[in-house]
Amino acid sequence: MNAVLPRVLKSAYRKEPLISVLITMGVVDAIIGGFDDSWSLFAFGLGTAGVTLLFKVWRSQQRRPIPEEPVVQHYLPSRSSSPTLPMLTITKKKPPQ
Repeated sequence: MNAVLPRVLKSAYRKEPLISVLITMGVVDAIIGGFDDSWSLFAFGLGTAGVTLLFKVWRSQQRRPIPEEPVVQHYLPSRSSSPTLPMLTITKKKPPQ
């Protein structure tokens, strides 16, 4: 579990940094408000994290689906068995004496 959590957090911050920062701020505010008996900070933190999560879900539903077949670009002709490129020959030169 300890090795999985940093990978998940890194991938989340790379994909959507603004949403991840807002969720982190909201959770930290809620934790501080809960331990300090500051209910306004607790409510603000939960509200921030909740609104950000709702925005993330709404945005993920608005995205267009990714096409299933990727575009493949061929750099070589389809008949690769026939030698279309010249063969390279290396000539051995004698070093100067």
